[in-house]
Amino acid sequence: MGKAIMVQGCTSNAGKSYLASALCRILADEGLRVAPFKAQNMSNNAGVTPAGLEMGRAQLVQARAARVIPDVRMNPVLLKPEADTRSQVVLLGKAHPEITALPWRERKPQLWPYVQESLHSLLAEFDVVVIEGAGSPAEVNLRASDIVNMRVAREARAAVLLACDIDRGGAFAHLLGTWHCLVPEERELLAGFILNRFRGDARLLSPAPEWLREQTGVPTVGVVPWLNIPLPEEDGVALERPAAPGGPAGFVGIVQLPRVSNLDEFAPLGERARWVGRPEELNGAQAVIIPGSKSTASDLGWLRHSGLAGAITRMAEAGVPVLGVCGGLQMLGRRVHDPHGVEGGGDVPGLGLLNLETEFASEKTTRLTRLTDAETGLALEGYEIHHGQTLSGAGVQELAPGLLWRSGNVRGTYLHGLLENPAYLERFLGWAGLPAPVGLDSLDARLDAIAGQVKASLDWPYVRGLL
Repeated sequence: MGKAIMVQGCTSNAGKSYLASALCRILADEGLRVAPFKAQNMSNNAGVTPAGLEMGRAQLVQARAARVIPDVRMNPVLLKPEADTRSQVVLLGKAHPEITALPWRERKPQLWPYVQESLHSLLAEFDVVVIEGAGSPAEVNLRASDIVNMRVAREARAAVLLACDIDRGGAFAHLLGTWHCLVPEERELLAGFILNRFRGDARLLSPAPEWLREQTGVPTVGVVPWLNIPLPEEDGVALERPAAPGGPAGFVGIVQLPRVSNLDEFAPLGERARWVGRPEELNGAQAVIIPGSKSTASDLGWLRHSGLAGAITRMAEAGVPVLGVCGGLQMLGRRVHDPHGVEGGGDVPGLGLLNLETEFASEKTTRLTRLTDAETGLALEGYEIHHGQTLSGAGVQELAPGLLWRSGNVRGTYLHGLLENPAYLERFLGWAGLPAPVGLDSLDARLDAIAGQVKASLDWPYVRGLL
């Protein structure tokens, strides 16, 4: 039976995915066979495994960190929000309409056996399983329906490290309050606190860590500095962060759709990216991207209501490069048809910037994809996750069959990760008159750097001794 260590957080966006990725790489570098695991992810940032199955992007990155092939057992349950009170359930990589239709609290008995089986199979096959929690274990209203935090820790008998984002303030109150919300058998598994995203002189923290240990009996095992080394984001919380001051003047405006998906694929734009939610925020943009959406029809309505639809149309007519990815591609077309009720049924008009018609199929396409772009001659790779099947009309160049289209300065694609191809990123920015960003290392190089700094920031002999 393998051993497990778990990273939980006082809040969402406390850095759990980041720290779990670091632990995967640190332990893999010791020669151990490591598997990441997160029982349930709530995110529209999904990717595709080599088997053509959907999985949360965070666990895909962690599998890369662990140097293992991604497997949907590493994220058996993926919830993809479609509205404020509705999420699609993806179970072991495939959409599950029957469980999706169940009320929230009735899902647990259906999902927990899959979580158990996935977790125990990984524990049996790997030396170490690095588990990530979700949100906070202090949400006592969710304890009865928990299948991702302390119930998983107890199932795996995992040593739990509790992280907080000290940059937000109130770190010691968050840690102490979370400890108080746990029941005794959960506290027994809590092995250490981590102060994450610290900026300043760590010596000034004393005597707070000592005081916290007196209150709880739990040591603070790490003070991890703010690491300006990006990893693909798990969810839209990242959009709340303010833009860095002093960034470049020219920028690419990325539309912040209410149901935006796969936002992490635009990380290679670096400081050139700026998320926009109002027409005036596009002033000065030298290119526009409409990203993917979990609810194309609804987000099209929002695009019109916000005034962004008109602004984007005017910019496209003025020659500004516009790129639509997946749902964004569908929005750029003339019409979206939903005969099977994938998003509730009906037809909606698109922006009409590309002469395309999209119809939602009942079955979803999920696969890793390679193509050659007829416009640039570049060999490109990425992944597809879409119900839409799109056909082109007159005046549109089909640059890759069923995947990439162009009409003048407007382009659309089903290939997620298009701008993660460095040569295409450089071309796209060139069309906008912008230089390519510098300094973004490969994902493996970033994982190595993060692992090195996190390991140096932890009491590693203590943490390693938990396994």
